Amino acid sequence: MQTQFDITQLARPEIAEAERVLRKCVHCGFCLATCPTYVLLGDERDSPRGRIYMIKDMLESGAAAADAATVRHIDRCLSCLSCMTTCPSGVDYMHLVDHARSHIAQSYRRPVFERVLRRMLAILLPRPGLFRVAVLAARGAALAGQFLPGIPGALMRLSLRPVQAPSWVDRPRTIAAQGGARKKRVALLNGCVQKVLAPQINEASARLLARHGCEVVVARGAGCCGALSLHQGKRAAAESWARANIEAYLAEHRREPLDAIISNASGCGTMLKDYGVLLRDQPELAESAGEVAGLARDISEILADLRPLKPVGVAKLRVAYHGACSLRHGQKLHEAPKTLLAEVGFEVCEALDGHLCCGSAGAYNILQPALAGRMLTQKVETLEQTEPDIIATGNIGCMVQIASGTHIPVVHTAELLDWATGGPLPAALAARSLPVRQGGE
Repeated sequence: MQTQFDITQLARPEIAEAERVLRKCVHCGFCLATCPTYVLLGDERDSPRGRIYMIKDMLESGAAAADAATVRHIDRCLSCLSCMTTCPSGVDYMHLVDHARSHIAQSYRRPVFERVLRRMLAILLPRPGLFRVAVLAARGAALAGQFLPGIPGALMRLSLRPVQAPSWVDRPRTIAAQGGARKKRVALLNGCVQKVLAPQINEASARLLARHGCEVVVARGAGCCGALSLHQGKRAAAESWARANIEAYLAEHRREPLDAIISNASGCGTMLKDYGVLLRDQPELAESAGEVAGLARDISEILADLRPLKPVGVAKLRVAYHGACSLRHGQKLHEAPKTLLAEVGFEVCEALDGHLCCGSAGAYNILQPALAGRMLTQKVETLEQTEPDIIATGNIGCMVQIASGTHIPVVHTAELLDWATGGPLPAALAARSLPVRQGGE
């Protein structure tokens, strides 16, 4: 792709990098068939190739404000990164669209309702205490407003989600390895929204890792990974969250070396692994950011290293595995979780068109509820066609999204692996009439 940036623009590192990305695109169109929004809408402007053209035009215009049409079509992008898995030219769409969103946040004035909504999400979602209070406070209004169309209804339905009390694993602590010699020392990223909606995932992860020889550290001062802010174009806020995590994890790493920093929310893991790129232009942080990024691992990666796991014997339930986009496309990890589930005794299957997004994508299902709802319908239909007993995935956003559209229990991969190796029955299965063992830790 030809570009028309002038010398002054190219003196800015972010524009120079954007130009390098843009010039790699050869307009082949392979990305169209794997882009969820293009598959649904059939509009070139809602494809990666179309958005790349619009981003080029927008950035070449310099400080001029983005136009409403460009903003609309970039807002519809999920950042699922399926296009990057497909692209034969290695176009770094992830960083290009993040830069475009930052440019939009700086140059475009959104309508009042959108500004208020995005500001509210940026404040509440990364802060578990505030988010918990906000959801509980909105519960009464949500009962009446859950059937409203569009964004108001999406917000009300979120407020009806069960909210959990703070967990024992949320507090800074060190959980000793079990079963003899310590194999690894790891830090566990507990996330933000997950603490409120599904703390059992962190609890299962800590038990599972400790049971298989890991000393698990919950670091003081670690929190939101910053992805929620970055995907709204709030780069400074994302960098602030990243800085806090880098300080927290390197303090632990300097005290006693860590073998890995574990994420069990794949969206967070993708962000954590990208800290080195996010902060590469900040000399005082670049090296530390790269060090933390180099330690980042999804929980499935570490469990694969710790194999063989120690199953205690569960019924051979049929599990439909949904590969979260941030794991499958963002981290290029897809086979390990399925292999682990099969090795501990589950019958694992996968839905047709499993590469397509479920519509969660961080706050996308709140900001773009109509499109997200159509993606959810497609995803649930293909998952249910496999006739599973359980749906498993490795990301809290996917869990919440998919569970809203199906009667089949949706659980985190770590919960199933924990249960199969001696942990308690996952809460989502407790009320189901499934052929499962009872009891556990």
